[in-house]
Amino acid sequence: MPMSVPSRPEPIMARAATENFPVASRLLPMGLRTHLLAIYGFARLVDELGDEAPGDRLAALDWLSAELDRAFTDTATHPLLRALAPTIAACELSREPFERLIEANRVDQRVHSYETWSGLLNYCHLSADPVGELVLCVFGAASPERIARSNAVCTALQLTEHWQDIREDLARGRVYLPLEDLVRHGCTIEDLAAERVGERLRRVLALEATRTANLFREGDALVASLRGWPRLAVAGYAGGGRAALEAIALADYEVLALSPRPTRRRKLGAIVRVLVRAAGG
Repeated sequence: MPMSVPSRPEPIMARAATENFPVASRLLPMGLRTHLLAIYGFARLVDELGDEAPGDRLAALDWLSAELDRAFTDTATHPLLRALAPTIAACELSREPFERLIEANRVDQRVHSYETWSGLLNYCHLSADPVGELVLCVFGAASPERIARSNAVCTALQLTEHWQDIREDLARGRVYLPLEDLVRHGCTIEDLAAERVGERLRRVLALEATRTANLFREGDALVASLRGWPRLAVAGYAGGGRAALEAIALADYEVLALSPRPTRRRKLGAIVRVLVRAAGG
């Protein structure tokens, strides 16, 4: 295991409690929670290597790709990959979605901004969408239509995090707001580094939030197509993300001086609304 790879899973998994959406609701049966947390642990480890690892991050990601191969033969050495191996076997998961998550972090090492909205969505197809596909596979509910709707929701979740974390991303040398939208509204990189959100950046964020909300709406049909525990879990993801996006709007898009996050009550209310719409559909 390379020295740059964090060997203890606890600090990585601790972030699960701070996510916009419930990673694995305590209401779910233990077996399902274990599988979902195993997938989350892998996704977080990939991001740690792509964002935080000292030294050669591409080499660390190559190591993880090889370690993923070992997880499929139950010979992995890292604790998080050892925890993932039983989930891979029990849920008959394919390697491709996991490899896309690794590739997204390889892209992060060489691409630091996106010219267009469509280019950003293509990146999210690597960095976010595989998680939803894997979750549907865990539930035995994967189908082409559901995966397509899940992709929209997962992309919206990823985008919402980007809108929340503009300052943090900029510190890593990354800008996820489409450059053409910044130019169209007369916004510069200096506006992203300001103490507070100015009017030009506020207009850009309002545009991206509207686009993101449209993607979240795909979650209504996805949740309506599910039953039982899968419906509850996916409603949690979609509702939690929508509440986070609403928190940004309620803060008048002030994401530089503040860190807009939904209250537990607002998050629960958003999840309930998703479930009510699903039941009506």
